[in-house]
Amino acid sequence: MAKIFIYGAGSIGCYVGGRLLASGGDVTFIARERTSNQLRKYGLVLSQFGERRWSVAPERIDVSTDCKAAAAADLVLVTVKSAATSTVAKELASVLRSGTVVVSFQNGIGNADVLRAALPDMTVLEGMVPFNVVERGPGAYHQGSGGELEIRHAPELQPFSGEFAKAGLPLTQHADMLTVQWAKLLLNLNNAINALSNRPLKEELAQRAYRRCLGMAQAEALGLLKRAGIRPSRLTPIPPAWMPRFLGLPDAWFAQLGRAMLTIDPLARSSMSDDLAAGRATEVDFINGEVVKLARRVGHRAPVNERLCELVHEAERSDVRPSWTGEALLAELNAAASGVCTMGQRLHA
Repeated sequence: MAKIFIYGAGSIGCYVGGRLLASGGDVTFIARERTSNQLRKYGLVLSQFGERRWSVAPERIDVSTDCKAAAAADLVLVTVKSAATSTVAKELASVLRSGTVVVSFQNGIGNADVLRAALPDMTVLEGMVPFNVVERGPGAYHQGSGGELEIRHAPELQPFSGEFAKAGLPLTQHADMLTVQWAKLLLNLNNAINALSNRPLKEELAQRAYRRCLGMAQAEALGLLKRAGIRPSRLTPIPPAWMPRFLGLPDAWFAQLGRAMLTIDPLARSSMSDDLAAGRATEVDFINGEVVKLARRVGHRAPVNERLCELVHEAERSDVRPSWTGEALLAELNAAASGVCTMGQRLHA
């Protein structure tokens, strides 16, 4: 049986690793001390939208705070925040055996490249987790939306595919993951809007003003991707190029036509919203910030996504959690797009 290590036991790592473990896989978690203690005390209770449940008793969980434990790995799933990728790459380089398969199941675009540069003797693959996972309590993780794991095609995956399928997490393989990653990032541009709204995802997406904010961020990104010659994959029933206009539909129409987007746990929030609530640094620079970087590469600007980055960073520094209304946030982004200096920008100048 393959030895699978989860490097970064946050919500995604605990959920994916827990599902593999619940189906009989040989899984070890590399976690911080707080999470390690929780897993040893509470085990794992996993649930999925639609009321499916799995549980793993504490005595069945193998967890370590020492990266050296990964020396025994056949497969490593990296699920840390993007800002920690360089550190993790160096740690893994010092312990992994040649030929180990490493998968980046992280937000953003360039994490696999960072890992690949530090791990030249390993098979490093881009992966993508499309669904939202919410931590409901110590050791309790809930999948609040649907989707299947996406990963770069490689022959080296063959020994592991059956274990993921057995766990109900089949791997959808692609020859070109860059277009898949950008398609996911287009959807993840909502993370910042959700975090700034301080509302559950379902409630936020049900309001046209917030959706128009997302549509602006996506339209900006799509224009830059076209200039760069990148055509994002289609991950939803609506093609990416149609999404900004679709998001602007009146609420009643969107409720009917966008039912799939609203099929999500009523309490689920974006990981960025959870990070703000917990006082942690967010991944906004690896999501909206990727659009800003792309703009620079093609000789343009991305004022809407720039402003979203600024607002999230302001929220990170604030002692009071912001709760933007959709109308106020839309006005802020419209002002940024038109180059108008708003009162908020003057105050922070």
